[in-house]
Amino acid sequence: MKKLFVILSAALLSMGAYAQDAQQAAADAAQAMEAAPQAPAKVEKPNLWTNSLKTNLTLGQTSLTNWAAGGDNTVSMAAYIDGNANWKQGDMFWNNRLQLDYGFLWASSKPILQKNTDRIYLESKWGYKAPSTKYLYFSANFDFKSQFTTGYDYKTPASVTDENGNDLTGSALRDVWRDARELKSGFLSPAYTNLALGIDFVPNKWFSLNFAPLTGGFVIVTTPELRKNYSMKENADGSYKAAKFEFGAQLKMDAKVNVNDNFSYTTQVVLFANYLDIKHCPRINWDNRFDWKLAKYFSLTLITNLIYDDTILIATEKYPEGKKGVVQFKESVAFGFTYTIANKK
Repeated sequence: MKKLFVILSAALLSMGAYAQDAQQAAADAAQAMEAAPQAPAKVEKPNLWTNSLKTNLTLGQTSLTNWAAGGDNTVSMAAYIDGNANWKQGDMFWNNRLQLDYGFLWASSKPILQKNTDRIYLESKWGYKAPSTKYLYFSANFDFKSQFTTGYDYKTPASVTDENGNDLTGSALRDVWRDARELKSGFLSPAYTNLALGIDFVPNKWFSLNFAPLTGGFVIVTTPELRKNYSMKENADGSYKAAKFEFGAQLKMDAKVNVNDNFSYTTQVVLFANYLDIKHCPRINWDNRFDWKLAKYFSLTLITNLIYDDTILIATEKYPEGKKGVVQFKESVAFGFTYTIANKK
């Protein structure tokens, strides 16, 4: 019995010594962990950019067979891209937008491919909040407008028969139509560039009003035959300059209203008064776009464009030699495939 007691006592003393050693080891490990350098906490960088890309493709076709009311067989196609890249940090912002439109039409009555829409529009705006204000920003705004390819007014040829009175066909018929068309535009003919310095009033996310009393830019017409139509300055030899400088004041209003997830409306009105040519009225550009989403990837779009520029010579039925001060208006309705890519902050 005495031997058993001695063995138990020795075991207890050994366990106590082991527990003391384990406790000391744990304390040493904790102290070493505290002394070890701490890894810095990972800080997520803020996303300062908001980007979006909207694409739209529309197709149209009409086919008539023995149709008593008459008409043309037609095929049309148009594509639209609207890209936005906006940056904002604190009291500073930088907004960028690029819009590209291009479309064509073929009609059986005119055996030649016709351009029916063509537009390049780039806009970049920088702004910095004015001190002690809530909605006002000092701003600098650059924009560029032109088109991709040559545009024509397709006049009906005086004759579509040969010298024997036979109807022309194939390439001969197309050549007659090409000879009858009237040149209206081309790449950089015209093109407008502007740099506007002023004040932006931005009370909310969907509306902005910009007044720029210092706005300078160029009207460019690279095609010599079109320069007179855009009131380009005449050279001593009777030709016309390819560009003219404008300096004046600009008022621009932008609005975008999302009625719901399926219907949106955007509009932009731009008025420009040229200090260097005060006898002319201010130039007006007014663009509207209505987008109605009918299904996940399909939409109905209505676009209108209005231009008033009394420096442009426009031929009309009443004034075949051209007349200034004519209102230009364009309207198009399209149904087609649409897809939008966007990121949010």
